[in-house]
Amino acid sequence: MSVAQPAHKRILLKLSGEALMGDDAFGINRATIVRMVEEVAEVVKMGVQVAIVIGGGNIFRGVAGGSVGMDRATADYMGMLATVMNSLALADAMNKQGLIPRVMSAIAIEQVVEPYVRPKALQYLEEGKVVIFAAGTGNPFFTTDTAAALRGAEIGAELVLKATKVDGVYSADPQKDPSATRYAKISFDEAMARNLGIMDATAFALCRDQKLPIKVFSIVKHGALRRVVMGQDEGTLVHA
Repeated sequence: MSVAQPAHKRILLKLSGEALMGDDAFGINRATIVRMVEEVAEVVKMGVQVAIVIGGGNIFRGVAGGSVGMDRATADYMGMLATVMNSLALADAMNKQGLIPRVMSAIAIEQVVEPYVRPKALQYLEEGKVVIFAAGTGNPFFTTDTAAALRGAEIGAELVLKATKVDGVYSADPQKDPSATRYAKISFDEAMARNLGIMDATAFALCRDQKLPIKVFSIVKHGALRRVVMGQDEGTLVHA
């Protein structure tokens, strides 16, 4: 009996920092990060090459009050450093699951993590290691969504997975409108025309220009990542 093969060989998973909080107000919820890593481990063991970009909102939220009135670039650099902290926490949890993570930072902090070098990242992916891209793009005024689109294009990912708390893109807010329906698929142009706000404009435009599809799915739904990788009807596919 033949074993079903994954539909995608290389993916870029975009996690928000808030996803690591669980039900906490800020910071990293250990049980939540362990559960997420278990989901990632499942698809890595299927032979899928996984790269991850993570946000920093869970940590930056704790200091956001102090950033009021702060220079935007300075605040953005603080946010980038928060993503490095999250990446280290993610890598630690992965080590404990038997995965081999490599954190690569867009900002040089070589005593802590290695710098982002594209050929090295590609080598790690080919070797079955999980590559975690930290510090966004390394530039202020760009979000980690844009970092996910950029790194996804650079590494030749087949799909950018936008992990959220909702299981896809809906015609309206499903929590407010019980008649809201989930799109199984939607084109980039249609998503823009309907102003669905899937990613920030820069990230969305980059994915559209590079014909890099985006899959929006729920990271809190057990087994959803595996179903996405297997090409099953999970979440919403945004395509060219």
